Order: sequence, then structure tokens, then C-alpha cells
Amino acid sequence: MNTASAPAEEPRWLTEEEQRVWRSYLQATTLLEDHLDRQLQRDAGMPHIYYGLLVKLADSPRRRLRMTELAMYAKITRSRLSHAIARLEKNGWVRREDCPSDKRGQFAVLTDEGMAVLERTAPGHVTAVRGALFDRLTPEQQKALGEIMRIVAEGLEPDEAGADLPWLR
Repeated sequence: MNTASAPAEEPRWLTEEEQRVWRSYLQATTLLEDHLDRQLQRDAGMPHIYYGLLVKLADSPRRRLRMTELAMYAKITRSRLSHAIARLEKNGWVRREDCPSDKRGQFAVLTDEGMAVLERTAPGHVTAVRGALFDRLTPEQQKALGEIMRIVAEGLEPDEAGADLPWLR
């Protein structure tokens, strides 16, 4: 039996222009996330990801969502979501409820206090997002960025069973 493997294919190295685009993307996303985290920590004492969880709950019917759906929305592991929800519960902004139809399932529910925090924080957050991103781009650039990010996200979220996605871990 021949166990020698075929020679490895040479990687498709990034061109100089692709490398420039990649590094610009990394810089921009890192700086944007830091900018939004600092604004939300200053205004509400929470990181950006927690704000996103509150927004999703506020947009959901009866301000509640199954934990598995919330993890899928946030693109995070169930363990990370559980930690985040525990912190939000400690602040009184979210509560958990057992799912009556599934003994293992739980809902995350946005409390009135959590809704009030969201309403107080939203104006500053939208100002930060607008100033850091949208006000710097033309309408055409905004549209192109949206289309590009949708394509990238779709490519990283395959439909096939067994896909290694954070919320399935």
C-alpha cells in the first residue's frame, strides 16, 4: 500500500492589491468594533454584542426568543450566549423562561428595565454607527458594502448538515 501523499498544491497567495484590501478590512473592522464597544461601555456599561442581543429581543414578538435562535442570530456559541445572558440577567435587563413545549429549551426575555436601557442607549449608538461608517460613504458605496458583506456572510454560513457554525457548538 502506497502511503505517500500527493504533493501539496501551492497556496494561492494574495496579490499585493488583495493583501492591501485584506489588511484594510481587518483594520477597519477591528477599529469599528472597538469604537462601538467603547461608546456602549461609556453610555450603558455593556459591550456591543450585548447591545445586539437586546436589540434582537426588542425586535422579537413579545420581546422573547429561544436561546438557540438568539445564538444563531448573534453568530456566537451557545456557551458564550449563556455567559452573556447571565450578565444581562444580573443587570435585570433580561430574564430566562423555561420553554413549556421543550424541557431543555429556554427563552431569553427582554425586561422592561432592559427595554428602557435600550431606548436610552439607542440614540448614542446610532450616532456612533452613522459617524463611523455611513457618513463616510456615498449611497453607492453603502449599497456596494451591503452587497459585499451579504455575499461574504452567505459563503460562511453553509446550509449543509454538519456545518461547523458557532451556534451549533
